[in-house]
Amino acid sequence: MCCFVVLCGVQEKELGRQQAPGACPYCGGKVEAVDVESQRKLLCLPLCFKIKRKYFCSLCSKRLVMYL
Repeated sequence: MCCFVVLCGVQEKELGRQQAPGACPYCGGKVEAVDVESQRKLLCLPLCFKIKRKYFCSLCSKRLVMYL
């Protein structure tokens, strides 16, 4: 008996965008904080919802990672 699990993927939706303190280390542009809701689905059934905050540069659009 074979069982195949098909992961339909992750859907992301932007909830909000605001200016964050600091500057981009690559180009010196302004940093934006973006709140993103991600939804994982298994066979088109929602498994979990997560809300994350991601940081991007407004000039070069690079994803920035904060280390505490």
